[in-house]
Amino acid sequence: MADFIERLKQRYRTGSVVTRLIFINVLVFIILKVVSVIFTLFNIYAVDPVTFIGVPSHPALLLNRIWTLITYMFVHEGFLHLLFNMLWLYWFGQIFMQYFTGRTLGSLYVLGGLAGAMLYVIAFNTIPYYTEMERGWMIGASAAVMSIVMGVAFYRPDIQLNLLFLGPVKIVYIAVFAFILDFLSLGNPLNPGGHVAHIGGALAGYFFAVRYKKRMDITRWMSGAIDLFVGLFKARRRKSGMKVKHARHETDWEYNKRKHTEQEEIDAILDKLKQSGYSSLSSEEKRKLFDASKK
Repeated sequence: MADFIERLKQRYRTGSVVTRLIFINVLVFIILKVVSVIFTLFNIYAVDPVTFIGVPSHPALLLNRIWTLITYMFVHEGFLHLLFNMLWLYWFGQIFMQYFTGRTLGSLYVLGGLAGAMLYVIAFNTIPYYTEMERGWMIGASAAVMSIVMGVAFYRPDIQLNLLFLGPVKIVYIAVFAFILDFLSLGNPLNPGGHVAHIGGALAGYFFAVRYKKRMDITRWMSGAIDLFVGLFKARRRKSGMKVKHARHETDWEYNKRKHTEQEEIDAILDKLKQSGYSSLSSEEKRKLFDASKK
């Protein structure tokens, strides 16, 4: 058991942002289920953990529990709720990571979750259909995940996925189909808040893709906020007489430009290899080709 836990820890430490987000969501789900079982066994019904981690529709209560704007996007009600969200996050997260950094994915996840929560609160306090409903709480990563789906789908709409019985389908069609389903479900009394939040997350992802194509990254401020938050929990390094040179974070624009340049070099080497054979390559070209084959 100890070895299994250690392997999980290692997997989390070395995994991508997508892997870490999935780990966090699954861990929170397990913890809440254990707490629920304990509460049931000891007849503790006065306290519902969801009321402290789910985002409330009542603005006054939200102001007293402002942390729920973040915590709700890591909480799931049932196993299927968790499973489908994590599958969507894994599939589209892998595609997203081919064009952006994990830093951007994590920031858009939080930004999409916030957009979903805010639209949920606004809708349940302004739209007559929702204002007549009983006050409640919302949980789930769907809005955050939808922002990833819409973000990569509208940034690279020509990418295709092979779907069962349908064959190759462009991811933008999948994203639009999911959005339409949520929109048509807005009047459904089952999970009304969830569908509203999905719309908010989807709009955040679409806005991200549109602005990014115009060389504007709307997640940059969120990345800075996350860095600041994480820094508060890191132990301060002891001062020493040694001078330490800190590497500057590579921006997404620099990352994408570097990857594009590297791909152009590899394509040129492959063309040369096809025309003149392996012996025609220089030592540097052989090294680059070898390094690319390992990625």
